[in-house]
Amino acid sequence: MAQVSKHVNHPASTPPASPRQAARRKATVDRLLDPDLFKALSDPTRLKLLACLIKCGRPCSVTEIAECCSVDFSVVARHLAHLAREGLLTAEKQGRTVWYAPCCPDLTRRLRDLADAIDEWCGQGSTCNNSTAGGDCGCT
Repeated sequence: MAQVSKHVNHPASTPPASPRQAARRKATVDRLLDPDLFKALSDPTRLKLLACLIKCGRPCSVTEIAECCSVDFSVVARHLAHLAREGLLTAEKQGRTVWYAPCCPDLTRRLRDLADAIDEWCGQGSTCNNSTAGGDCGCT
């Protein structure tokens, strides 16, 4: 069976980024790789709740989500509040009930911006190599 090489050859002629470009790139990466966003998305229960809301297609109360996902009410309330703080959900209080809905356009935009940045920078052969001259990531 033939083996497929996983090594990607990047053009050797890609010029290193200027100091200004490298600083702008670093600031953009720092903004896009927001640890709070990834923390919010890294918990399996939060992902389950977010998926439930996305599939439901309408705002849901904590009680509805707790019943649907078989998760304790207090746990659901805490996780939904965390997702709302990160801008991944909207929370609208009506009387004693809080209705949660996903902010799909915002989540999609944030993830698409990150994917586009990775495609732009990694696709140009601009990976960091601090062991050689010309590493342009600014992480040294």
